Amino acid sequence: MKLIVASNNKDKIAEIKAILSEMGFEVISQSEAGCNFEVDETGTTFAENAYLKAAAVVNATGEAAIADDSGLMVDALNGAPGVNTARYTPAGHEATYKENYEYLLHNMEQFDDRKARFVTDICCLFPNGDMVCSEGECRGQITRAPVGDGGFGYDPVFMPDGYEQTMAQLGTEVKNRISHRANALKEFRKKLREYNGTDK
Repeated sequence: MKLIVASNNKDKIAEIKAILSEMGFEVISQSEAGCNFEVDETGTTFAENAYLKAAAVVNATGEAAIADDSGLMVDALNGAPGVNTARYTPAGHEATYKENYEYLLHNMEQFDDRKARFVTDICCLFPNGDMVCSEGECRGQITRAPVGDGGFGYDPVFMPDGYEQTMAQLGTEVKNRISHRANALKEFRKKLREYNGTDK
């Protein structure tokens, strides 16, 4: 089955391709499908933003598209940065990954409670309007300082529960097995099989 990833984030596309390819999907990016645009993420939830991105690509191509919206939710910050994860600093979308996680660490200096979770909502939209949606999460802790040079985003400051390393240290193979995106895609595969009537 062919799916267009509704994203221009090369790191996110690579991660989705790696996971879905192992599940037997043919995956191409939206730029490979000729969609050279950015979608305004005006939703108030991850699920709403995922739908907006998928819908834009389906409308442009007439083919099935899959989109995710992901973010980091920190207990001590009342769920922030949440849907603003990619534009958390005052610099917004112009900020680098490093600037975002340094801003987060600065805002958490006074807190001993470091509990947090990554959340991914996925929306797969078909040209006929049908949708298959799923959600996944990965719980963990925010470290006091960045560790590791792998991954992307907030990976250097997020240590998943059950591990003594940050996401940036664990490596792609482990991350693609335990991450919020991996968990959402596993649930997506299950729901897609149910949608296609092939679930046993």
